[in-house]
Amino acid sequence: MKTQLEMARQGRISKEMERVAADEGLLPAQIRAGVAAGEIVIPCNPGRPGQRVVGIGRGLRTKVNASIGTSSDICDLAMEMRKARIAEAEGADTLMELSAAGDLDRVRREVLGTCGLPVGNVPLYQAFHDAARTWGDPARLDPEYLFEIIERQLADGISFMAIHCGINRYTIERLRRQGYRYGGLVSKGGTFMVAWMERNNRENPLYEQFDRVCALMKKYDAVLSLGNGIRAGAIHDSHDRAQMAEMVVNCELAELGREMGCQMMVEGPGHVPLDEIEGNIMLEKRMSGNAPYYVLGPLPADSCAGYDHVAAAIGAASSARYGADLICYITPAEHLALPNEEDVREGVRVTRLAARIGDIAKYPERRDREKKVALARRDMRWDDHLRHLLFPDKAREVRASRLPGDSRTCTMCGDFCAMRQGAELFAADLKGDRKGEGIATGA
Repeated sequence: MKTQLEMARQGRISKEMERVAADEGLLPAQIRAGVAAGEIVIPCNPGRPGQRVVGIGRGLRTKVNASIGTSSDICDLAMEMRKARIAEAEGADTLMELSAAGDLDRVRREVLGTCGLPVGNVPLYQAFHDAARTWGDPARLDPEYLFEIIERQLADGISFMAIHCGINRYTIERLRRQGYRYGGLVSKGGTFMVAWMERNNRENPLYEQFDRVCALMKKYDAVLSLGNGIRAGAIHDSHDRAQMAEMVVNCELAELGREMGCQMMVEGPGHVPLDEIEGNIMLEKRMSGNAPYYVLGPLPADSCAGYDHVAAAIGAASSARYGADLICYITPAEHLALPNEEDVREGVRVTRLAARIGDIAKYPERRDREKKVALARRDMRWDDHLRHLLFPDKAREVRASRLPGDSRTCTMCGDFCAMRQGAELFAADLKGDRKGEGIATGA
């Protein structure tokens, strides 16, 4: 079986490339060229028919990922399945199943069966979970079992995997020499891998046997997302030597993986002050040959717990503006608790909003929706106005809760409605055949 990357390099346009092109309003040849260059990936494990086909990468709409999963404190499979369905209904483009407690094979398979989105995961979670349960110590993990877990999960239908290949002995030495960190280590998979390496005095097997990782991913045409296990968990750690060492390695591995015919993404960057986001994305794109960039947030402040989803939306909008391709949502529960169903709903919505704001800046030619909203608002065509909004249900709910006396207006201005007065003043300046489409003297 040829991967999407291999087919594209042979000049072939797959049915998945055609579907991405239709979804993005682009030509199939444009998608093929992007896939061939390694600038677009399509996470669509052929062993899971019926999943949604999504393109991620340069020139495409910025995508949104939602993450769910059990923890040792809250292990409720039914709730995780509800969260998966909510994420899909709210417009997430991909889903990560990140369970770390319970029967992990069953949880994964149930989520795959209840959700139509491409599903990704972090295989280290199950590997260390099983090692702790079997041997009483995650550090006793047998690397061969880790590769067995990767293939088992791929065989179930996982379409992309965050695999921490970029952590190596050199990266850890940078962490030691800089005097550790203000925010510590925040990646579960990354931290457990560091602990395994330190306890066993061995190199990361995912780095040592990178060709073996790629061979497994190629076998199932899944996207290898190079995990950022040393990402900054505080803005004062942003772009420290340890983080940058891992980024350099990941960007090199992205190039090597593409040479082997494997679809590749790079992950980053965690907590990053707003003024550093553009530089972070420029570095990833330049060093990786424009590999799709999957970013968590980023969070441009450390002090916003309870509203971290809002803080992350500010970072995400900036990230999308400068070229990030997939944004992992942050929920209101970030840094505080396992997200519940409402947290998932809010996280997806706010991140979709951020991605949209970034895309408006990144793709000026794709602003038609904003113009339709503005014109409908100007002309007080409420049905059209609401229909074009990103979240029409929320807007209808708010309007219905406070209806005005004049149905053309809203209760913000009431009798002093600026739109109504403006329409009366400039009615003669609207051409009849363009009413509702643009003012004759302007657009």
